[in-house]
Amino acid sequence: MAPSKKKQRGVFERKPNEFWIRYADASGRIRREKAGTKGMAITLYTKRKTEALQGRKLPETLRKRLVPFSELCDDAEKYTIANNEGFKNDVIRIKQLRAEFGQRAAESIPIEAIRTYFGNQGWKGGTVNRMRTVLFSIYRLGIENGKVSLNPAKLLKRKKVSDDRVRFLNQFEPLPTKIKYLKAHKTEEARLRSVIEHEFPEYVESFDIALNTGMRSKEQFTRIDWSCVDLVRRDLRVPQSKNGTGRHIPLNGAAMAAFEAIREKQVENGAIRADGPIFVGRDGKRLQSARHWFLRAVKKAGLIDFTWHSLRHTFASRLVMADVNIRTVADLLGHRALTMTMRYTHLAPEHKQVAVDRLNRYNS
Repeated sequence: MAPSKKKQRGVFERKPNEFWIRYADASGRIRREKAGTKGMAITLYTKRKTEALQGRKLPETLRKRLVPFSELCDDAEKYTIANNEGFKNDVIRIKQLRAEFGQRAAESIPIEAIRTYFGNQGWKGGTVNRMRTVLFSIYRLGIENGKVSLNPAKLLKRKKVSDDRVRFLNQFEPLPTKIKYLKAHKTEEARLRSVIEHEFPEYVESFDIALNTGMRSKEQFTRIDWSCVDLVRRDLRVPQSKNGTGRHIPLNGAAMAAFEAIREKQVENGAIRADGPIFVGRDGKRLQSARHWFLRAVKKAGLIDFTWHSLRHTFASRLVMADVNIRTVADLLGHRALTMTMRYTHLAPEHKQVAVDRLNRYNS
Protein backbone atom coordinates (compact mmCIF):
# COMPACT_ATOMS: atom_id res chain seq x y z
CA MET A 1 0.00 0.00 0.00
CA ALA A 2 1.47 3.35 -1.07
CA PRO A 3 2.11 5.83 1.75
CA SER A 4 -0.37 8.69 1.92
CA LYS A 5 0.85 12.19 1.09
CA LYS A 6 0.80 14.63 3.97
CA LYS A 7 -1.67 17.43 3.32
CA GLN A 8 -0.70 21.05 3.90
CA ARG A 9 -3.36 23.31 5.36
CA GLY A 10 -4.66 25.81 2.81
CA VAL A 11 -2.91 24.12 -0.14
CA PHE A 12 -4.70 21.98 -2.71
CA GLU A 13 -3.88 20.46 -6.09
CA ARG A 14 -6.38 21.43 -8.78
CA LYS A 15 -4.56 19.67 -11.63
CA PRO A 16 -1.53 17.38 -11.62
CA ASN A 17 1.40 19.49 -10.37
CA GLU A 18 -0.74 22.65 -10.33
CA PHE A 19 -1.21 23.86 -6.75
CA TRP A 20 -3.49 26.56 -5.41
CA ILE A 21 -3.98 28.08 -1.98
CA ARG A 22 -7.15 28.97 -0.05
CA TYR A 23 -7.09 31.47 2.80
CA ALA A 24 -9.04 34.25 4.53
CA ASP A 25 -7.66 37.77 4.02
CA ALA A 26 -7.61 40.59 6.60
CA SER A 27 -11.31 41.32 6.00
CA GLY A 28 -12.33 37.65 6.39
CA ARG A 29 -12.93 37.20 2.68
CA ILE A 30 -12.06 33.73 1.32
CA ARG A 31 -9.56 33.94 -1.52
CA ARG A 32 -7.95 31.44 -3.87
CA GLU A 33 -4.69 31.88 -5.77
CA LYS A 34 -2.77 29.79 -8.25
CA ALA A 35 0.75 29.26 -6.94
CA GLY A 36 2.64 26.75 -9.14
CA THR A 37 4.57 23.99 -7.38
CA LYS A 38 3.64 22.68 -3.94
CA GLY A 39 6.66 24.34 -2.34
CA MET A 40 5.71 27.67 -3.87
CA ALA A 41 2.13 27.21 -2.72
CA ILE A 42 3.25 26.63 0.87
CA THR A 43 5.44 29.74 0.72
CA LEU A 44 2.63 31.85 -0.70
CA TYR A 45 0.12 30.54 1.85
CA THR A 46 2.45 31.45 4.71
CA LYS A 47 2.97 34.92 3.25
CA ARG A 48 -0.76 35.57 2.83
CA LYS A 49 -1.53 34.40 6.38
CA THR A 50 1.13 36.76 7.72
CA GLU A 51 -0.33 39.65 5.71
CA ALA A 52 -3.80 38.83 7.04
CA LEU A 53 -2.54 38.86 10.65
CA GLN A 54 -0.86 42.22 9.99
CA GLY A 55 -4.16 43.59 8.69
CA ARG A 56 -2.81 44.29 5.20
CA LYS A 57 -5.54 44.58 2.58
CA LEU A 58 -5.10 42.88 -0.78
CA PRO A 59 -6.39 44.25 -4.10
CA GLU A 60 -9.80 43.06 -5.25
CA THR A 61 -8.44 41.73 -8.55
CA LEU A 62 -5.63 39.70 -6.98
CA ARG A 63 -4.82 36.82 -9.24
CA LYS A 64 -1.03 37.09 -9.44
CA ARG A 65 0.75 33.77 -9.23
CA LEU A 66 4.24 33.06 -7.99
CA VAL A 67 6.41 32.66 -11.07
CA PRO A 68 9.10 30.00 -10.69
CA PHE A 69 12.66 31.05 -11.46
CA SER A 70 12.84 28.22 -14.01
CA GLU A 71 10.18 29.98 -16.09
CA LEU A 72 12.27 33.14 -16.21
CA CYS A 73 15.25 31.00 -17.24
CA ASP A 74 13.24 29.43 -20.07
CA ASP A 75 12.30 32.89 -21.37
CA ALA A 76 15.87 34.15 -21.04
CA GLU A 77 17.30 31.15 -22.87
CA LYS A 78 14.98 31.65 -25.84
CA TYR A 79 15.72 35.37 -25.95
CA THR A 80 19.48 34.83 -25.69
CA ILE A 81 19.58 32.29 -28.52
CA ALA A 82 17.56 34.62 -30.74
CA ASN A 83 19.42 37.87 -29.99
CA ASN A 84 22.92 37.26 -28.60
CA GLU A 85 25.84 36.28 -30.80
CA GLY A 86 27.70 34.66 -27.91
CA PHE A 87 24.62 32.78 -26.73
CA LYS A 88 26.32 29.41 -26.17
CA ASN A 89 28.21 30.44 -23.04
CA ASP A 90 25.24 32.42 -21.71
CA VAL A 91 22.93 29.42 -22.18
CA ILE A 92 25.34 27.31 -20.11
CA ARG A 93 25.25 29.93 -17.34
CA ILE A 94 21.44 30.09 -17.46
CA LYS A 95 21.27 26.31 -17.05
CA GLN A 96 23.59 26.49 -14.02
CA LEU A 97 21.37 29.07 -12.36
CA ARG A 98 18.22 27.11 -13.24
CA ALA A 99 19.64 23.97 -11.65
CA GLU A 100 20.23 25.84 -8.38
CA PHE A 101 17.18 28.11 -8.10
CA GLY A 102 14.73 26.73 -10.66
CA GLN A 103 12.04 25.49 -8.24
CA ARG A 104 12.02 28.65 -6.12
CA ALA A 105 9.60 31.53 -6.58
CA ALA A 106 11.57 34.06 -8.65
CA GLU A 107 10.73 37.06 -6.44
CA SER A 108 11.26 35.22 -3.16
CA ILE A 109 14.87 34.04 -3.50
CA PRO A 110 16.71 35.62 -0.54
CA ILE A 111 19.90 37.51 -1.30
CA GLU A 112 21.67 35.36 1.30
CA ALA A 113 20.97 32.24 -0.78
CA ILE A 114 22.32 33.91 -3.91
CA ARG A 115 25.47 35.13 -2.14
CA THR A 116 26.05 31.70 -0.62
CA TYR A 117 25.71 29.98 -3.99
CA PHE A 118 28.10 32.39 -5.71
CA GLY A 119 30.55 32.18 -2.82
CA ASN A 120 30.67 28.38 -2.77
CA GLN A 121 31.53 27.88 -6.45
CA GLY A 122 35.19 28.80 -6.25
CA TRP A 123 34.83 31.08 -9.28
CA LYS A 124 37.36 33.75 -10.18
CA GLY A 125 36.24 37.36 -10.19
CA GLY A 126 35.61 37.49 -13.93
CA THR A 127 33.42 34.38 -13.82
CA VAL A 128 31.43 35.78 -10.89
CA ASN A 129 30.80 38.99 -12.81
CA ARG A 130 29.68 37.14 -15.94
CA MET A 131 27.29 34.93 -13.94
CA ARG A 132 25.98 38.03 -12.16
CA THR A 133 25.36 39.74 -15.50
CA VAL A 134 23.38 36.74 -16.76
CA LEU A 135 21.35 36.58 -13.54
CA PHE A 136 20.50 40.27 -13.83
CA SER A 137 19.51 39.84 -17.48
CA ILE A 138 17.15 36.99 -16.52
CA TYR A 139 15.32 39.23 -14.06
CA ARG A 140 15.39 42.24 -16.39
CA LEU A 141 13.62 40.24 -19.09
CA GLY A 142 11.16 38.92 -16.49
CA ILE A 143 10.31 42.49 -15.45
CA GLU A 144 9.89 43.52 -19.09
CA ASN A 145 7.53 40.58 -19.61
CA GLY A 146 5.50 41.52 -16.53
CA LYS A 147 6.19 38.22 -14.78
CA VAL A 148 8.11 39.74 -11.86
CA SER A 149 8.32 43.24 -10.48
CA LEU A 150 11.72 43.18 -8.81
CA ASN A 151 15.20 41.66 -8.92
CA PRO A 152 16.08 40.08 -5.55
CA ALA A 153 19.73 39.80 -6.68
CA LYS A 154 20.19 43.56 -7.12
CA LEU A 155 22.32 43.76 -3.95
CA LEU A 156 24.82 41.22 -5.31
CA LYS A 157 28.03 43.19 -5.87
CA ARG A 158 30.52 42.88 -8.70
CA LYS A 159 33.99 41.56 -8.02
CA LYS A 160 36.98 43.75 -8.68
CA VAL A 161 39.01 42.26 -11.52
CA SER A 162 42.45 43.36 -12.59
CA ASP A 163 42.79 43.93 -16.35
CA ASP A 164 46.53 44.55 -16.33
CA ARG A 165 47.55 41.01 -17.35
CA VAL A 166 49.36 41.05 -20.69
CA ARG A 167 50.80 37.84 -22.16
CA PHE A 168 52.65 38.17 -25.44
CA LEU A 169 55.10 36.16 -27.54
CA ASN A 170 58.76 36.04 -26.48
CA GLN A 171 57.86 37.23 -22.98
CA PHE A 172 59.42 34.10 -21.44
CA GLU A 173 61.69 31.26 -22.41
CA PRO A 174 59.87 28.15 -23.66
CA LEU A 175 60.11 24.90 -21.73
CA PRO A 176 62.86 22.40 -22.61
CA THR A 177 61.93 20.01 -25.40
CA LYS A 178 63.03 16.67 -26.80
CA ILE A 179 61.56 17.37 -30.24
CA LYS A 180 64.50 17.54 -32.63
CA TYR A 181 63.19 20.18 -35.03
CA LEU A 182 62.51 22.54 -32.08
CA LYS A 183 65.91 22.41 -30.40
CA ALA A 184 67.38 25.06 -32.67
CA HIS A 185 64.64 27.54 -31.77
CA LYS A 186 65.12 29.46 -28.52
CA THR A 187 62.24 31.97 -28.59
CA GLU A 188 58.53 31.36 -28.04
CA GLU A 189 57.55 32.69 -31.45
CA ALA A 190 60.14 30.61 -33.32
CA ARG A 191 59.06 27.49 -31.41
CA LEU A 192 55.35 28.06 -32.00
CA ARG A 193 55.76 28.90 -35.67
CA SER A 194 57.91 25.80 -36.20
CA VAL A 195 55.29 23.54 -34.61
CA ILE A 196 52.53 25.05 -36.74
CA GLU A 197 54.59 24.66 -39.92
CA HIS A 198 55.40 21.01 -39.13
CA GLU A 199 52.16 19.81 -37.52
CA PHE A 200 49.42 22.19 -38.77
CA PRO A 201 50.70 23.75 -42.03
CA GLU A 202 47.20 24.56 -43.28
CA TYR A 203 46.83 27.09 -40.45
CA VAL A 204 50.06 29.10 -40.88
CA GLU A 205 48.13 31.91 -42.60
CA SER A 206 45.53 32.04 -39.81
CA PHE A 207 48.36 32.47 -37.31
CA ASP A 208 50.02 35.24 -39.35
CA ILE A 209 46.76 37.14 -39.77
CA ALA A 210 46.04 37.03 -36.05
CA LEU A 211 49.58 38.18 -35.26
CA ASN A 212 49.45 41.10 -37.70
CA THR A 213 45.86 42.36 -37.31
CA GLY A 214 45.15 41.88 -33.60
CA MET A 215 41.61 40.70 -34.24
CA ARG A 216 39.66 38.93 -31.53
CA SER A 217 38.98 35.25 -32.22
CA LYS A 218 35.29 35.81 -33.05
CA GLU A 219 36.12 38.73 -35.30
CA GLN A 220 38.62 36.68 -37.29
CA PHE A 221 36.68 33.45 -37.60
CA THR A 222 32.99 34.35 -37.53
CA ARG A 223 32.56 38.04 -38.40
CA ILE A 224 34.75 38.76 -41.39
CA ASP A 225 34.41 37.22 -44.86
CA TRP A 226 35.97 37.96 -48.24
CA SER A 227 33.76 41.02 -48.72
CA CYS A 228 35.64 42.60 -45.81
CA VAL A 229 39.11 42.18 -47.36
CA ASP A 230 40.30 44.82 -49.84
CA LEU A 231 43.64 43.57 -51.17
CA VAL A 232 43.93 46.55 -53.56
CA ARG A 233 43.69 49.20 -50.87
CA ARG A 234 45.30 46.91 -48.26
CA ASP A 235 42.34 47.34 -45.93
CA LEU A 236 40.46 44.95 -43.64
CA ARG A 237 37.00 45.94 -42.45
CA VAL A 238 35.80 44.40 -39.19
CA PRO A 239 31.98 44.76 -39.42
CA GLN A 240 31.19 44.63 -35.71
CA SER A 241 33.60 44.47 -32.83
CA LYS A 242 32.98 43.51 -29.21
CA ASN A 243 31.76 47.00 -28.30
CA GLY A 244 29.21 47.01 -31.13
CA THR A 245 31.07 49.23 -33.61
CA GLY A 246 33.08 48.39 -36.70
CA ARG A 247 36.63 49.43 -37.59
CA HIS A 248 39.22 49.27 -40.36
CA ILE A 249 42.66 47.66 -39.99
CA PRO A 250 45.37 48.48 -42.55
CA LEU A 251 47.11 45.35 -43.82
CA ASN A 252 50.89 45.08 -43.59
CA GLY A 253 53.00 42.87 -45.85
CA ALA A 254 52.69 39.73 -43.71
CA ALA A 255 48.90 40.01 -43.45
CA MET A 256 48.58 40.71 -47.19
CA ALA A 257 50.67 37.65 -48.04
CA ALA A 258 48.58 35.46 -45.73
CA PHE A 259 45.25 36.60 -47.20
CA GLU A 260 46.57 36.20 -50.75
CA ALA A 261 47.78 32.65 -49.96
CA ILE A 262 44.38 31.64 -48.56
CA ARG A 263 42.59 33.21 -51.52
CA GLU A 264 44.83 31.40 -54.01
CA LYS A 265 44.13 28.04 -52.35
CA GLN A 266 40.37 28.61 -52.43
CA VAL A 267 40.48 29.70 -56.08
CA GLU A 268 42.37 26.53 -56.97
CA ASN A 269 39.72 24.45 -55.19
CA GLY A 270 36.89 26.41 -56.81
CA ALA A 271 35.42 27.12 -53.37
CA ILE A 272 35.69 30.91 -53.14
CA ARG A 273 32.76 33.37 -53.08
CA ALA A 274 32.81 37.13 -52.90
CA ASP A 275 31.06 37.01 -49.53
CA GLY A 276 32.21 33.53 -48.53
CA PRO A 277 34.12 32.50 -45.40
CA ILE A 278 37.87 33.00 -45.27
CA PHE A 279 38.86 30.40 -42.71
CA VAL A 280 37.39 27.00 -43.52
CA GLY A 281 37.99 23.42 -42.43
CA ARG A 282 38.64 20.37 -44.53
CA ASP A 283 34.90 20.02 -45.10
CA GLY A 284 34.76 23.52 -46.58
CA LYS A 285 32.65 24.91 -43.75
CA ARG A 286 33.52 28.04 -41.80
CA LEU A 287 35.76 27.47 -38.78
CA GLN A 288 34.42 28.89 -35.53
CA SER A 289 37.80 29.14 -33.79
CA ALA A 290 41.37 27.82 -33.73
CA ARG A 291 40.89 25.91 -30.50
CA HIS A 292 40.98 22.46 -32.14
CA TRP A 293 44.62 22.88 -33.20
CA PHE A 294 46.15 25.92 -31.49
CA LEU A 295 46.14 24.60 -27.92
CA ARG A 296 47.96 21.47 -29.06
CA ALA A 297 50.53 23.57 -30.91
CA VAL A 298 51.12 25.75 -27.83
CA LYS A 299 51.64 22.72 -25.61
CA LYS A 300 54.03 21.07 -28.04
CA ALA A 301 56.04 24.30 -28.39
CA GLY A 302 56.49 24.47 -24.61
CA LEU A 303 54.65 27.76 -24.05
CA ILE A 304 53.06 28.36 -20.65
CA ASP A 305 49.79 30.22 -20.05
CA PHE A 306 49.42 31.20 -23.71
CA THR A 307 46.10 31.40 -25.58
CA TRP A 308 44.89 32.61 -28.96
CA HIS A 309 43.98 35.94 -27.33
CA SER A 310 47.66 36.31 -26.44
CA LEU A 311 48.30 36.89 -30.16
CA ARG A 312 46.14 40.02 -29.86
CA HIS A 313 48.24 41.10 -26.86
CA THR A 314 51.35 40.47 -28.95
CA PHE A 315 50.01 42.70 -31.74
CA ALA A 316 49.27 45.53 -29.30
CA SER A 317 52.50 45.13 -27.33
CA ARG A 318 54.65 45.30 -30.45
CA LEU A 319 52.87 48.43 -31.65
CA VAL A 320 53.57 50.15 -28.32
CA MET A 321 57.19 48.99 -28.30
CA ALA A 322 57.50 50.34 -31.87
CA ASP A 323 56.58 53.80 -30.53
CA VAL A 324 53.05 53.89 -32.02
CA ASN A 325 50.92 56.37 -30.04
CA ILE A 326 48.37 54.87 -27.66
CA ARG A 327 45.33 56.43 -29.42
CA THR A 328 46.26 54.70 -32.68
CA VAL A 329 46.79 51.41 -30.86
CA ALA A 330 43.32 51.74 -29.30
CA ASP A 331 41.75 52.40 -32.72
CA LEU A 332 43.44 49.36 -34.25
CA LEU A 333 42.31 47.15 -31.36
CA GLY A 334 38.75 48.49 -31.41
CA HIS A 335 38.86 49.78 -27.83
CA ARG A 336 36.13 52.30 -27.11
CA ALA A 337 38.00 53.74 -24.12
CA LEU A 338 41.72 54.23 -23.62
CA THR A 339 41.62 52.55 -20.21
CA MET A 340 41.82 49.10 -21.84
CA THR A 341 44.77 50.15 -23.98
CA MET A 342 46.73 51.80 -21.18
CA ARG A 343 47.79 48.41 -19.79
CA TYR A 344 50.32 48.18 -22.64
CA THR A 345 52.08 51.48 -21.87
CA HIS A 346 54.53 49.89 -19.43
CA LEU A 347 56.12 48.19 -22.42
CA ALA A 348 57.55 51.53 -23.57
CA PRO A 349 59.46 52.63 -20.43
CA GLU A 350 61.85 54.79 -22.45
CA HIS A 351 59.08 57.40 -22.88
CA LYS A 352 58.72 57.73 -19.11
CA GLN A 353 62.49 58.01 -18.83
CA VAL A 354 62.57 60.84 -21.38
CA ALA A 355 59.80 62.60 -19.47
CA VAL A 356 61.57 62.53 -16.09
CA ASP A 357 64.92 63.38 -17.69
CA ARG A 358 63.45 66.74 -18.67
CA LEU A 359 63.62 67.67 -15.00
CA ASN A 360 67.38 67.82 -15.30
CA ARG A 361 67.18 71.34 -16.71
CA TYR A 362 65.62 72.49 -13.45
CA ASN A 363 67.93 70.45 -11.25
CA SER A 364 70.94 71.98 -12.96
